[in-house]
Amino acid sequence: MARTSTSRSRGRPPWPPRPVIRRSSGLRTMESALDRHGLGPVAGVDEAGRGACAGPLTVAACVLGPKRYESLADLDDSKKLTEKRREQLFPKIQRLALAWSIVFIEAEEIDRIGLHVANIEGMRRAVAGLGVAPGYVLTDGFRVPGLPAPSLPVIGGDATAACIAAASVLAKVSRDRVMVEMDSSIPGYGFAIHKGYSTKAHAAAMVELGPCEEHRMSYANVSAAAAGRPDSVAAVLGRMDCTDSGAR
Repeated sequence: MARTSTSRSRGRPPWPPRPVIRRSSGLRTMESALDRHGLGPVAGVDEAGRGACAGPLTVAACVLGPKRYESLADLDDSKKLTEKRREQLFPKIQRLALAWSIVFIEAEEIDRIGLHVANIEGMRRAVAGLGVAPGYVLTDGFRVPGLPAPSLPVIGGDATAACIAAASVLAKVSRDRVMVEMDSSIPGYGFAIHKGYSTKAHAAAMVELGPCEEHRMSYANVSAAAAGRPDSVAAVLGRMDCTDSGAR
């Protein structure tokens, strides 16, 4: 039930407390505000591979300490960072974070329960895997029910909150490494280049070779390729195609 103006006039504070966001340095504003209200430590959660049609959905959770490390000064949304910079930040985040956790939701499970449910389940698992119990959780983009602490969805969170940005880098680098390894064990699809996203080269490989066990069969372009309908693959590609620089 929503609080009324009368209850506020009696001095009853809202719960959970609503942090006052003041100007701060870099991406630490939200975490600082929550910490000031005694709601820390703050965990950020993000994923990589939501838009791919092959490979796992990878979800990471990260708790950064209150100290602002100079080596993490350029931490940002992983999509805005070069591959080289993400690889440089990855071990620094793991070393300096109070806690971090990375989970993989494989293609078979995504097909079985659906992408959105898989994403929510992955975020729950990632938070549950943290070695430090968070007092508050910031999620990128949408609400995640069933978390063990109060949470707040943050639109564009990986460019807004440092802990989400850190989780974004952990998820992206981890998934990219999996896709590079997959390219060695399942050659011919170019997984090391497009990382399982719906590029023209990937679509052409699916038409020629058919989908492999790492493809998400519930996706329209994959099911079209499995059924031998190249025109349908091309039609879906027109809506889904992305460049390597846009792969997330």
